[in-house]
Amino acid sequence: MDFPIPLVGFAAWSGTGKTTLLKHLIPILRARGIRIAVVKHAHHTFDVDHPGKDSHTLRHAGAEQVMLASSKRYAWMRELPDNQKEPTLADALHYLDTDGIDLVLVEGFKTEQFLKIECHRPAAGKPLLYPDDPNIIAIASDQPQNEDPGIPQLSLNDPTEVADFILKKILAWAD
Repeated sequence: MDFPIPLVGFAAWSGTGKTTLLKHLIPILRARGIRIAVVKHAHHTFDVDHPGKDSHTLRHAGAEQVMLASSKRYAWMRELPDNQKEPTLADALHYLDTDGIDLVLVEGFKTEQFLKIECHRPAAGKPLLYPDDPNIIAIASDQPQNEDPGIPQLSLNDPTEVADFILKKILAWAD
């Protein structure tokens, strides 16, 4: 995928622990001086706004876009038509402000073509994705694989190991 900032995805079946891994991984990377953006795919209707807030009231009054701005952050919401197709990763990345970021972490978009680390828990009973996806460059699992997958194996429970892999492989590839 052609994007000016290095990106790496975390692909897995739902409930595998992608968000939990990212929650622990982000502070480790930040402590090493890496400025991070995250793009997360949602498979369902979601809302970051809440009833009773002015922005929610304005959206429900018919505003198609609402921008909240303060000295601490911006938040932008855009309503899409009901017949809108599922956004691609490229669609989402289009809206990302790349100023001041060194790395984009992507959660989801597992069927798209970009570098990914597969998160896997054998106890979940789901098949591995890597045999059918040449863009998976490592497997982060809570158990070693029974057979050698031919790609690096990382511990899903060791975010420092995952951070080291990203620093060596993803950010080095971007140079």
